[in-house]
Amino acid sequence: MRSKEVRLNNGIRMPLIGFGTYSYPNNRNTTELAIYNALKMGYRHFDTAKIYGSEPAVGNALNEAIFEGSVEREEIFLTSKLWSSDHHDPVSALKQTLRNLGMEYVDMYLVHWPVNLKPWVNYAVPNEDDFEKLDLETTWAGMEKCLELGLCRCIGVSNFSSKKIEGLLDFASTPPAVNQVEMHPLWRQRKLRETCGHHKIHVSAYSPLGGPGNLWGSRAVVDHPIIQSIALKHKATSAQVALRWALSKGSSVIVKSFNQERMKENIGSFGLRLEDEDMFDFDQLEERKIMRGEFLVNETTSPYKSIEDLWDYEI
Repeated sequence: MRSKEVRLNNGIRMPLIGFGTYSYPNNRNTTELAIYNALKMGYRHFDTAKIYGSEPAVGNALNEAIFEGSVEREEIFLTSKLWSSDHHDPVSALKQTLRNLGMEYVDMYLVHWPVNLKPWVNYAVPNEDDFEKLDLETTWAGMEKCLELGLCRCIGVSNFSSKKIEGLLDFASTPPAVNQVEMHPLWRQRKLRETCGHHKIHVSAYSPLGGPGNLWGSRAVVDHPIIQSIALKHKATSAQVALRWALSKGSSVIVKSFNQERMKENIGSFGLRLEDEDMFDFDQLEERKIMRGEFLVNETTSPYKSIEDLWDYEI
């Protein structure tokens, strides 16, 4: 299993394939059953967030498996995220997450977005007057306090551009271990991967299949004719090919499907080997970002007046 893990910049090992638990509408029983099945298949990394609403289901399913003896807590890598309304107090936010999960610690705690919202904004799409000034230095000090208190084993970020990573490193005492971002064959993140690689920050790919089935997702990746042709050549599925592409770039992947056949299919991507000509074909694909983050942009209260501001022109 060591070959299916990555060693992070703090020495901690993280499984290369994570099981995502975002779903809409959120159904606790469905989520718990999916996690139970995922554990049986060998998944050990589980990804949740306050805003997903799945923390109680994730915690209950994992704790039940631990109680039954089918898995030990030390075998599990559990990730959750600081929602944008909690930047003022990451420690309290993580303590609430731990209560939701019924856990003493999470393995990874990520800043979900480089956006600060008012404390009562517990919904995913903020209104225009919900934004507050972002003071990332204070936020990161709170994240480092979470680490110091033993509430988490690693801290990191999500949806950070190269410029935002560089800015964070200007004042961070502890650098982020991970930057979790959208990444797939149609959004290859070359510049960001280079920046993170230079600073030994691991890039983790969310929506590595383009997020089909999500409200904002697309089937553009799995239905792309070039990706399908590569899959046909290897007697694989387009999903396996897309996941193998991300893994070949040194990234981990967060996959989200509660369908048992697709769950098996996704974890089977480890057995696939792509050829140089396949990688060349990937590099020729026209790029398209799917999660653009328009809901975080406005011309009055948001720190980002345009999509280009949000991503620092990496779009």
